[in-house]
Amino acid sequence: MSDTLELAKALISSPSVTPDDAGCQPMLIEHLQALGFKIEPMRFGEVDNLWARRGDSGPLFCFAGHTDVVPTGPVERWQHAPFDAVVEGDMLHGRGAADMKGPIAAFTTALERFVANHPEHNGSISLLITSDEEGPATDGTVKVINTLEARGEKIDWCLVGEPTSTARVGDVVKNGRRGSLNGKLVIKGIQGHVAYPHLAKNPVHNAAPALAELASIEWDRGNDYFPPTSFQISNIEAGTGATNIIPGELSLLFNFRFSTQQSDAGLREKVETILNNHQLDYEIEWSLSGNPFITEGGALLEATRSAIKSSCGYEPEINTAGGTSDGRFIAPTGAQVLELGPLNATIHKVNEQVSVSDLDKLSEIYEQILIELLSK
Repeated sequence: MSDTLELAKALISSPSVTPDDAGCQPMLIEHLQALGFKIEPMRFGEVDNLWARRGDSGPLFCFAGHTDVVPTGPVERWQHAPFDAVVEGDMLHGRGAADMKGPIAAFTTALERFVANHPEHNGSISLLITSDEEGPATDGTVKVINTLEARGEKIDWCLVGEPTSTARVGDVVKNGRRGSLNGKLVIKGIQGHVAYPHLAKNPVHNAAPALAELASIEWDRGNDYFPPTSFQISNIEAGTGATNIIPGELSLLFNFRFSTQQSDAGLREKVETILNNHQLDYEIEWSLSGNPFITEGGALLEATRSAIKSSCGYEPEINTAGGTSDGRFIAPTGAQVLELGPLNATIHKVNEQVSVSDLDKLSEIYEQILIELLSK
């Protein structure tokens, strides 16, 4: 059993459903202390975070990840119990195998080999680990970054271990992510009997033209790094369940995934202008999950490309597809941020799994990136 697999199994065996770390970070601390890392636990609210650093000088390279996992769903539908960390052939089964306890194990073993071979490496190496990525993400990475910023501690290069690969490990690297803006909209009407519509005001009928306009708008055409901005209604609800009552209220949830062609303030203004133009009586609540970010080039991207080419023999595709990540909290500090991890085919699903050989290869890639950036 490889060191990466052994650590991955131990991490998976801890049922760290967000925001519970369930003892994962103490396991990592044991490994990191042996390598000479300065350990700084940061607990905010109910969330455990870990900031660990080796070295005092710049540049500062950071591995970022999360120990929390999403709920398992129906346990009876799993081929193996979700926290048993069963190895079957080349596959490691368990919740968090790919997202992202496997990558964290690969971070750690890459560091062990790198430090052993380069004890006097250039710059500094750090890990930023949270147990609040799959949840609200309010007491996790963002709070650690705020703490670092307040004391002037700057990350230069950050590699997030999110599962980015599609067909083979290292085939896709994310160099940015779209922004995510959420809206909760309530359209107000007047409830009444369907036989007397003149005495009521149907919010479903009144909202329909505005919603159709919002759904049909071309918000932008994207750019070289991002696809066009997308508007999607994710939930809609009205009525009492009776067929003879005109509802008094329509509630819906919607989301924008937006490119750098837009700002969250601009999107809010456009939506509210459309609602006002349709003379709707409404209330709206906005929440910004994160702004878009992009790492267009630089030493981290070149080192990552080179490491994948050296370890795997092929060039990775560089794109910004997919959902949000904690990179959205790190990029605004000026850091170069990339995401690289294992195959994402089973993440958040029943029977999540990852290839053992892919984890070993990923650890090799991570080590090579450190060599490219920090070896003397």
